[in-house]
Amino acid sequence: MKKIGIMMGSDSDLPVVKKAIDTLASFGVPYEVHIYSAHRTPEQAKDFACNARANGFGAIICAAGMAAHLAGAIAANTTLPVIGIPMKSGALDGVDALYSTVMMPSGIPVATVAIDGAVNAALLSIEMLAIEDASLAQKLEDKRKADTAKVLEKNAKAEAEFNH
Repeated sequence: MKKIGIMMGSDSDLPVVKKAIDTLASFGVPYEVHIYSAHRTPEQAKDFACNARANGFGAIICAAGMAAHLAGAIAANTTLPVIGIPMKSGALDGVDALYSTVMMPSGIPVATVAIDGAVNAALLSIEMLAIEDASLAQKLEDKRKADTAKVLEKNAKAEAEFNH
């Protein structure tokens, strides 16, 4: 199975990124975690991106706040799918990171999830791997069914309490 690369621009992103790590682990998907900055460690970030396919990665998740150039910098140096997590930080409460992550030029795509959307970033990367992995696809189906059951259980409780 291919690995998922997880990068963040700062260790301050770790509490949110941990949700992606935990999600990947719960599906048994291998991953590596790195702290690389598009601005402070550009050579290391570029080296990781340029060698990611050869090193067994299937997709890369990048979390960054404020200017949020990490996902774009990584995408510019690999043809692997890159998923950006705009981080809530700075004076603009994450909207700056969202715009920086989502507004990529034609030819250099970055899939972008919600601000602090680490779980969805992990799930999207798992869906990418599941294109060619039937057991992983089944785990995704099972999760969807379990999520549905949880909502329906909560609905039944609400209906029993409030609908008379």
